Amino acid sequence: MAEIDNPNDAIYQTEALISEDIDAYLTQHEHKTMLRFITCGSVDDGKSTLIGRLLYDSKMIFEDQLAALETDSKKVGTQGQEIDFALLVDGLAAEREQGITIDVAYRFFNTEKRKFIVADCPGHEQYTRNMVTGASTADLAVILIDARKGVLVQTRRHSYLCHLIGIRNIVLAVNKMDLVGYDQKVFDDIVADYAAFAKSIGIETFTAMPISGFKGDNITTLSANTPWYSGPTLVEHLETVEVLSSVDAEKPFRMPVQWVNRPNLDFRGFSGLIATGSVKPGDEVRVVPSGKTSKVTRVVTLGGDLDEAVAGQSITLCLADEIDCSRGDVIAIADSPPQASDQFESTLVWLNDEAMHVGRAYWLKLGTQTVSVTVHQPKYVVNVNAVGGDGEHLAAKTLELNAIGVVEISTDRPVVFEAYGDNRTLGGFILIDKITNATVAAGMLHFSLRRAQNVHWQPTDITRAEHARLKNQTPRVLWFTGLSGAGKSTIANEVEKRLNLMNRHTFLLDGDNVRHGLNKDLGFTEADRIENIRRVGEVAKLMADAGLIVLTAFISPFRAERDMVRQMIPAGEFVEIYVDTPLAVAEQRDVKGLYKKARAGELKNFTGIDSPYEPPEVPEIRVNTAEMSAEEAADYIIQQLLPLK
Repeated sequence: MAEIDNPNDAIYQTEALISEDIDAYLTQHEHKTMLRFITCGSVDDGKSTLIGRLLYDSKMIFEDQLAALETDSKKVGTQGQEIDFALLVDGLAAEREQGITIDVAYRFFNTEKRKFIVADCPGHEQYTRNMVTGASTADLAVILIDARKGVLVQTRRHSYLCHLIGIRNIVLAVNKMDLVGYDQKVFDDIVADYAAFAKSIGIETFTAMPISGFKGDNITTLSANTPWYSGPTLVEHLETVEVLSSVDAEKPFRMPVQWVNRPNLDFRGFSGLIATGSVKPGDEVRVVPSGKTSKVTRVVTLGGDLDEAVAGQSITLCLADEIDCSRGDVIAIADSPPQASDQFESTLVWLNDEAMHVGRAYWLKLGTQTVSVTVHQPKYVVNVNAVGGDGEHLAAKTLELNAIGVVEISTDRPVVFEAYGDNRTLGGFILIDKITNATVAAGMLHFSLRRAQNVHWQPTDITRAEHARLKNQTPRVLWFTGLSGAGKSTIANEVEKRLNLMNRHTFLLDGDNVRHGLNKDLGFTEADRIENIRRVGEVAKLMADAGLIVLTAFISPFRAERDMVRQMIPAGEFVEIYVDTPLAVAEQRDVKGLYKKARAGELKNFTGIDSPYEPPEVPEIRVNTAEMSAEEAADYIIQQLLPLK
């Protein structure tokens, strides 16, 4: 292995100020700005090596780390007998074996002027979701290009993603200049090629520089090997570029409320992290979406009250008036509040191995707000691997892993938002699967749909309570679910007959009957089944609002959709009735001959055969038709429902 000229130059060194005046040292670091940036690009462009070099040159490597690095470089390194700086970042065994980056690795280092958090993002297409995760909080992106290879497809892909996510500071680092003899023409050709591409996708400016992460050229000091380059070094540029927090500080004040701080009867404040702008005592503020206004009396922190707080600080605001404000609300400057809406156009980056279910309800987390959201069929997906790299639009019915698409989404209640380009906090969101709690997508809001602003719920004088009182009953939605042939329709019919004898006002929605009219345009794919249940749920809700006892007999195979309908209906009015019949029994009955067709392969997407059925976990009522007749099941259900008013 090549020896280090002076090992002490590479080993972590404490600043003299620490021993001389620790308070002055802490004060100095407290007021340093923080820059978050990522390294991205194609495979083997030298991203991990560059970060390793930055850590090495900034003397952020401890003595034992350096010794381990030397040993690891001999064992698994890719630089022969020389130090492999990439091993400082690539810690996973699979990464070292393959010489690639798989997961995002975060590293901290600092210089005299600024603190840095750098994210090393994987270059492989299959790890796009990891790259998007790293880029979501970055102020700057260093896009590396191998000088030998030039602009590649993945270079274009990552550039497009960085632009999409809203990173405006782009550094084009043409790496491995040592392998092309520091040839200026090679550098100029690559920059010209990239500039043409960048213009096509909307990247207005970028900073290009020739570097060698392995040799250290133009990283911390200008290299004698590139006398034709007179621009800044990489570290110099990183130290002087404008950080996102300073830009955010100039925007109107926004603070999502994380919690209501009420330690005793004499104090009530609203705690949160300031997303944009600044606030000071005396400012007029507005709580969105309620629209209530008040005046700031105190800006409280653990270290005492502040005269002014800016973006990036966590504070507690005390207001002059006792107004209703809770977690999820946004406190904003009174004369320029954000909007609230429940329908949006957005860009989604799908992060889950399982494809998106169109029409299924997910949890949407935006800032401190968590609401239920339905995702509609994509308008299009973006093909970022197109030859031109400008993101051509392709038709799609769903989103697969790593896909990027533009979709419309609908939330169950208005959320406070701003366009992602204006405010990352109030414009960026994640989607969470309601069953598994897995994060399935990251999204960026574009704008509220006009219909969300123009179409309002029309108030009426006759309330649902008066509808119910007129009928002398409590509205209910009796949701029968089970396999085909379980006896749902038969039992529901028997229950309705008994309710009619009791002078109750009812209506039965049967799966087959509904598909002759309202849902005649739907098939039996998973997406169509989800939409089928959504429509029926909306109809059942309206009928319950009319005071009726609604009976629905649908297979409704997915728990997520049954839960979606449950959330539409007031608490206590949704009754899930599981008609529990074993598959063998249902298949033996096969009244409509459907199982026979499904077994023969003539009927695709049939529940229980080649499409799953998810039984209820805790239904309100369970009946087993293998053990009781339809009449007995109906009597049992009626007994469980009493009283009916």
